[in-house]
Amino acid sequence: MRKKTYAMRYVAGQPVERILAPGSFATIGKALPAGEPLYAESTLRVLVWNIFKQQRADWLSVLQNFGKDAHLVLLQEAQTTPELVSFATSNYLAADQVPAFVLPQHPSGVMTLSAAHPLYCCPLREREPILRLAKSALVTVYPLPGGQLLMVINIHAVNFSWGVDVYSKQLGPIGDQIAHHSGPVIMGGDFNAWSRPRMAALYRFAREMSLREVRFTDDQRRRAFGRPLDFVFYRGMNVHEASVLVTRASDHNPLLVEFTQAKDSEREKKQR
Repeated sequence: MRKKTYAMRYVAGQPVERILAPGSFATIGKALPAGEPLYAESTLRVLVWNIFKQQRADWLSVLQNFGKDAHLVLLQEAQTTPELVSFATSNYLAADQVPAFVLPQHPSGVMTLSAAHPLYCCPLREREPILRLAKSALVTVYPLPGGQLLMVINIHAVNFSWGVDVYSKQLGPIGDQIAHHSGPVIMGGDFNAWSRPRMAALYRFAREMSLREVRFTDDQRRRAFGRPLDFVFYRGMNVHEASVLVTRASDHNPLLVEFTQAKDSEREKKQR
């Protein structure tokens, strides 16, 4: 019997809450009344990082230096250790994690830290066909200044599989979520796009969803077989600045992207 997919929400001073996947897309942006927007400044800062289950020294100092000023932190391979939960609840209004698999002490999976409470939360899991371990993804929605709703996708893509059938299968439900959302979208994570067919499948998905890729001038992203593994895609936003932070605190380097909201005229032009 397949295990139920759920997210665990960590909020300072409150009991940990288990959140099951919503029953329909109609709940996107309607599950809760909109609260404070995700940011009030001119730019939205997003950090994307595979944190390697916090197995290396200095992971916390990297988060403290770069994560505390970000409005969104999209982590992959995040273990819910007391240190990480303490950082998340001390610096963010909410931290949502989708347990992909349970290690001896703490579950590991994608975790999204946010400066605003999500209005919608949809956890997703896909099992690795060879190792039989699961990879997770998380779709959340947040209010933006001006009343728009931002959809955020945090993903750790399946790694070991023959062909791209399972890889594309994992992207399918994410595409369904994006298709039912009319506002801006940011999708980031470890896509394990280490082969030409995987890259082709990922770029085909991005085109179908009208997502653009964030480009990095000094591209120090972690690579396998010469191809980058970590990406950020977006629509309905403008990239203000994008950089890769070089560190030994994980086997992946964090991506830091600053976005500004696209004006109505720009959004209309992109949608044509």
